[in-house]
Amino acid sequence: MKLLLISNSTNAGEAYLDYPKMHIRDFLGTQPVKALFVPYAAVTFSFDEYESRVENRFAETGHHVVGIHHAADAVKAVEHAEAIVVGGGNTWRLVQMLHQNRLMDAIRTKVLSGTPYIGWSAGSNVACPTLRTTNDMPVVQPESFDTLNLVPFQINPHYTDAHPAGHGGETREDRIREFIAINPDLYVVGLREATMLRYENGKLSLTGDRKARIFKKGCEPQELGAADDFSFLMQ
Repeated sequence: MKLLLISNSTNAGEAYLDYPKMHIRDFLGTQPVKALFVPYAAVTFSFDEYESRVENRFAETGHHVVGIHHAADAVKAVEHAEAIVVGGGNTWRLVQMLHQNRLMDAIRTKVLSGTPYIGWSAGSNVACPTLRTTNDMPVVQPESFDTLNLVPFQINPHYTDAHPAGHGGETREDRIREFIAINPDLYVVGLREATMLRYENGKLSLTGDRKARIFKKGCEPQELGAADDFSFLMQ
């Protein structure tokens, strides 16, 4: 199994998908790949627009994407995909459409067979067992909260330690602590922006200059970086 799970698409002041593009190129390899792109997390712009934005950036890496929304049979499109790319946006809408189109099992089976999977933000969320550590507003109700279960832990993308002055609400850490209190057997990875998790050859590692914050009930949160082995999370 090959996974590239990216926290965010765009860093402040940069072009769309600019910071991860060379990592995407390295992950997919030197031979051109035409990946199947899942744009279902788009809500305020069209799937065609989303596909175009991603294709423009992928083309700079020597690779390309084609949107699954063009396929007459989405399941067959997954079965024949060279790679699968799931973009960010609203996780609830993404999960709703993946279930509606009966793609959860199809994508999981395909990726477990060795097809590379790339996701960012919502696309990283759905690689987990459930969407329940998304940051997104539940604008729709999917038939299930269950997602692809490619990794046995949860990701919280865009993780931040910020607590604005005068803000009386919960911090991101507070919300995750609520989750692990109710789900004591699950790890949660707070994946800070400009970082990504890569799983390949049986090893899980972090890429980026910032550390990830690892949560589990009964344990103090750990700060692990690019020099650390994250593979224990896959057990």
